[in-house]
Amino acid sequence: MGEPHHASADRTTATGLLRQSIASQPDARITLDTLLAPLRERAFGVLLILLAIPNFVPLAVGIGGVMGVGVIALGAQMAFGATRPWLPRWIGRRRLVRGQLLALLDRIEPVTSRLERVCRPRLPAMVHRPSSLLSGFMLMLLGLMLALPLPFTNYFFGALLLAFAFALIERDGAVLLAAWVLTLVSAGVIVGLGEVLVLLLRDGAG
Repeated sequence: MGEPHHASADRTTATGLLRQSIASQPDARITLDTLLAPLRERAFGVLLILLAIPNFVPLAVGIGGVMGVGVIALGAQMAFGATRPWLPRWIGRRRLVRGQLLALLDRIEPVTSRLERVCRPRLPAMVHRPSSLLSGFMLMLLGLMLALPLPFTNYFFGALLLAFAFALIERDGAVLLAAWVLTLVSAGVIVGLGEVLVLLLRDGAG
Protein backbone atom coordinates (compact mmCIF):
# COMPACT_ATOMS: atom_id res chain seq x y z
CA MET A 1 0.00 0.00 0.00
CA GLY A 2 1.03 3.58 -0.55
CA GLU A 3 3.30 2.96 -3.58
CA PRO A 4 2.22 4.06 -7.08
CA HIS A 5 1.18 1.28 -9.40
CA HIS A 6 2.82 1.14 -12.82
CA ALA A 7 1.16 -0.67 -15.68
CA SER A 8 4.46 -0.43 -17.54
CA ALA A 9 7.93 0.84 -16.84
CA ASP A 10 7.60 3.88 -19.13
CA ARG A 11 4.44 5.54 -17.88
CA THR A 12 2.99 6.78 -14.62
CA THR A 13 -0.55 5.78 -13.77
CA ALA A 14 -3.27 8.23 -12.78
CA THR A 15 -2.98 7.60 -9.05
CA GLY A 16 0.80 7.46 -9.41
CA LEU A 17 0.68 10.98 -10.88
CA LEU A 18 -1.39 12.19 -7.94
CA ARG A 19 0.92 10.50 -5.42
CA GLN A 20 3.93 12.13 -7.08
CA SER A 21 2.28 15.55 -6.88
CA ILE A 22 1.50 15.00 -3.19
CA ALA A 23 5.03 13.74 -2.46
CA SER A 24 6.62 16.74 -4.21
CA GLN A 25 5.14 19.14 -1.65
CA PRO A 26 7.29 19.71 1.46
CA ASP A 27 4.46 20.59 3.87
CA ALA A 28 2.13 18.21 5.70
CA ARG A 29 -0.82 20.35 4.60
CA ILE A 30 -1.12 21.18 0.90
CA THR A 31 -3.35 23.78 -0.74
CA LEU A 32 -5.39 22.52 -3.66
CA ASP A 33 -3.87 25.16 -5.94
CA THR A 34 -0.36 23.99 -5.05
CA LEU A 35 -1.29 20.36 -5.62
CA LEU A 36 -2.77 21.02 -9.07
CA ALA A 37 -0.27 23.61 -10.36
CA PRO A 38 2.29 21.17 -11.86
CA LEU A 39 -0.38 18.97 -13.44
CA ARG A 40 -1.52 21.50 -16.07
CA GLU A 41 -4.27 20.01 -18.33
CA ARG A 42 -4.20 16.74 -16.37
CA ALA A 43 -5.58 18.66 -13.39
CA PHE A 44 -9.13 17.98 -14.66
CA GLY A 45 -8.58 14.25 -14.21
CA VAL A 46 -6.93 14.65 -10.80
CA LEU A 47 -9.81 16.82 -9.56
CA LEU A 48 -12.24 14.13 -10.70
CA ILE A 49 -10.31 11.58 -8.63
CA LEU A 50 -10.59 13.88 -5.60
CA LEU A 51 -14.33 14.30 -6.21
CA ALA A 52 -14.78 10.54 -6.64
CA ILE A 53 -13.01 9.52 -3.42
CA PRO A 54 -15.73 10.61 -0.92
CA ASN A 55 -18.24 8.37 -2.70
CA PHE A 56 -16.31 5.34 -1.43
CA VAL A 57 -16.16 6.53 2.19
CA PRO A 58 -19.08 6.19 4.65
CA LEU A 59 -20.03 9.82 5.21
CA ALA A 60 -23.14 11.81 6.04
CA VAL A 61 -26.11 11.49 3.72
CA GLY A 62 -25.98 14.08 0.96
CA ILE A 63 -22.27 13.89 0.10
CA GLY A 64 -23.25 12.91 -3.44
CA GLY A 65 -25.02 16.23 -3.84
CA VAL A 66 -21.93 18.20 -2.85
CA MET A 67 -19.62 16.16 -5.08
CA GLY A 68 -22.17 16.28 -7.91
CA VAL A 69 -22.13 20.07 -7.96
CA GLY A 70 -18.35 19.99 -8.22
CA VAL A 71 -18.50 17.53 -11.13
CA ILE A 72 -21.08 19.69 -12.92
CA ALA A 73 -18.82 22.74 -12.51
CA LEU A 74 -15.79 20.91 -13.93
CA GLY A 75 -17.84 19.46 -16.76
CA ALA A 76 -19.13 22.90 -17.68
CA GLN A 77 -15.59 24.25 -17.89
CA MET A 78 -14.57 21.38 -20.17
CA ALA A 79 -17.70 21.81 -22.30
CA PHE A 80 -16.82 25.46 -22.88
CA GLY A 81 -13.27 24.62 -23.93
CA ALA A 82 -11.17 25.31 -20.82
CA THR A 83 -7.73 23.68 -21.05
CA ARG A 84 -7.23 23.58 -17.30
CA PRO A 85 -9.69 23.91 -14.41
CA TRP A 86 -10.50 27.21 -12.74
CA LEU A 87 -11.22 27.13 -9.00
CA PRO A 88 -12.68 29.88 -6.81
CA ARG A 89 -9.96 31.31 -4.57
CA TRP A 90 -11.53 29.97 -1.37
CA ILE A 91 -11.48 26.43 -2.79
CA GLY A 92 -7.99 26.72 -4.28
CA ARG A 93 -6.63 27.82 -0.91
CA ARG A 94 -8.26 24.94 0.93
CA ARG A 95 -5.60 22.90 2.72
CA LEU A 96 -5.53 19.14 2.39
CA VAL A 97 -3.69 16.84 4.78
CA ARG A 98 -1.04 14.80 2.98
CA GLY A 99 -1.52 11.68 5.14
CA GLN A 100 -5.30 11.73 4.72
CA LEU A 101 -5.01 12.07 0.94
CA LEU A 102 -2.68 9.07 0.74
CA ALA A 103 -4.96 7.04 3.03
CA LEU A 104 -7.96 7.82 0.83
CA LEU A 105 -6.03 6.77 -2.27
CA ASP A 106 -5.28 3.48 -0.52
CA ARG A 107 -8.99 3.05 0.25
CA ILE A 108 -10.02 3.25 -3.40
CA GLU A 109 -7.12 1.09 -4.59
CA PRO A 110 -9.36 -1.95 -5.34
CA VAL A 111 -11.10 0.15 -8.02
CA THR A 112 -8.12 2.14 -9.26
CA SER A 113 -5.85 -0.89 -9.62
CA ARG A 114 -8.35 -2.48 -12.01
CA LEU A 115 -8.62 0.71 -14.06
CA GLU A 116 -4.85 1.07 -14.18
CA ARG A 117 -4.51 -2.41 -15.67
CA VAL A 118 -6.97 -1.50 -18.43
CA CYS A 119 -5.97 2.08 -19.28
CA ARG A 120 -3.36 2.92 -21.90
CA PRO A 121 -3.04 5.63 -24.57
CA ARG A 122 -5.35 4.84 -27.52
CA LEU A 123 -7.99 6.48 -29.76
CA PRO A 124 -6.36 9.90 -29.21
CA ALA A 125 -9.09 11.78 -31.09
CA MET A 126 -11.50 10.93 -28.26
CA VAL A 127 -9.56 12.93 -25.68
CA HIS A 128 -8.99 16.06 -27.78
CA ARG A 129 -11.35 18.66 -29.23
CA PRO A 130 -14.10 18.48 -30.28
CA SER A 131 -14.65 15.18 -28.44
CA SER A 132 -13.31 16.68 -25.20
CA LEU A 133 -16.16 19.21 -25.28
CA LEU A 134 -18.65 16.35 -25.37
CA SER A 135 -16.86 14.78 -22.40
CA GLY A 136 -17.65 17.98 -20.51
CA PHE A 137 -21.37 17.61 -21.22
CA MET A 138 -21.22 13.94 -20.19
CA LEU A 139 -19.61 14.94 -16.89
CA MET A 140 -22.35 17.51 -16.32
CA LEU A 141 -24.93 14.75 -16.81
CA LEU A 142 -23.03 12.43 -14.48
CA GLY A 143 -22.73 15.18 -11.87
CA LEU A 144 -26.47 15.77 -12.05
CA MET A 145 -27.17 12.08 -11.47
CA LEU A 146 -24.69 11.99 -8.60
CA ALA A 147 -26.42 14.98 -6.99
CA LEU A 148 -29.82 13.25 -7.07
CA PRO A 149 -30.88 11.61 -3.77
CA LEU A 150 -30.72 8.10 -5.21
CA PRO A 151 -29.90 5.31 -2.74
CA PHE A 152 -27.03 2.87 -3.32
CA THR A 153 -25.66 4.73 -6.37
CA ASN A 154 -22.68 6.64 -4.96
CA TYR A 155 -20.25 3.74 -5.34
CA PHE A 156 -21.23 3.15 -8.97
CA PHE A 157 -21.12 6.82 -9.92
CA GLY A 158 -17.83 7.19 -8.02
CA ALA A 159 -16.35 4.36 -10.07
CA LEU A 160 -17.65 6.01 -13.25
CA LEU A 161 -15.99 9.28 -12.22
CA LEU A 162 -12.72 7.41 -11.77
CA ALA A 163 -13.11 5.95 -15.27
CA PHE A 164 -13.46 9.49 -16.68
CA ALA A 165 -10.48 10.67 -14.61
CA PHE A 166 -8.19 7.83 -15.67
CA ALA A 167 -9.22 8.14 -19.32
CA LEU A 168 -8.44 11.88 -19.34
CA ILE A 169 -5.13 11.54 -17.49
CA GLU A 170 -3.85 8.53 -19.42
CA ARG A 171 -5.30 9.63 -22.78
CA ASP A 172 -7.39 6.48 -23.17
CA GLY A 173 -10.13 7.19 -25.69
CA ALA A 174 -11.52 3.64 -25.45
CA VAL A 175 -12.18 3.90 -21.70
CA LEU A 176 -13.56 7.41 -22.24
CA LEU A 177 -16.00 6.09 -24.83
CA ALA A 178 -17.08 3.34 -22.44
CA ALA A 179 -17.64 5.98 -19.73
CA TRP A 180 -19.83 7.98 -22.13
CA VAL A 181 -21.94 4.90 -22.88
CA LEU A 182 -22.34 3.99 -19.19
CA THR A 183 -23.32 7.59 -18.39
CA LEU A 184 -26.01 7.61 -21.08
CA VAL A 185 -27.29 4.16 -20.07
CA SER A 186 -27.45 5.26 -16.42
CA ALA A 187 -29.38 8.38 -17.38
CA GLY A 188 -31.80 6.27 -19.43
CA VAL A 189 -32.37 3.89 -16.52
CA ILE A 190 -33.01 6.77 -14.11
CA VAL A 191 -35.44 8.44 -16.51
CA GLY A 192 -37.22 5.12 -17.07
CA LEU A 193 -37.53 4.45 -13.35
CA GLY A 194 -38.79 7.99 -12.85
CA GLU A 195 -41.51 7.49 -15.43
CA VAL A 196 -42.56 4.21 -13.80
CA LEU A 197 -42.71 5.91 -10.40
CA VAL A 198 -44.84 8.74 -11.79
CA LEU A 199 -47.27 6.21 -13.32
CA LEU A 200 -47.50 4.27 -10.06
CA LEU A 201 -48.18 7.44 -8.09
CA ARG A 202 -50.75 8.54 -10.64
CA ASP A 203 -52.52 5.17 -10.49
CA GLY A 204 -52.40 5.23 -6.70
CA ALA A 205 -53.90 8.69 -6.57
CA GLY A 206 -56.61 7.66 -9.01
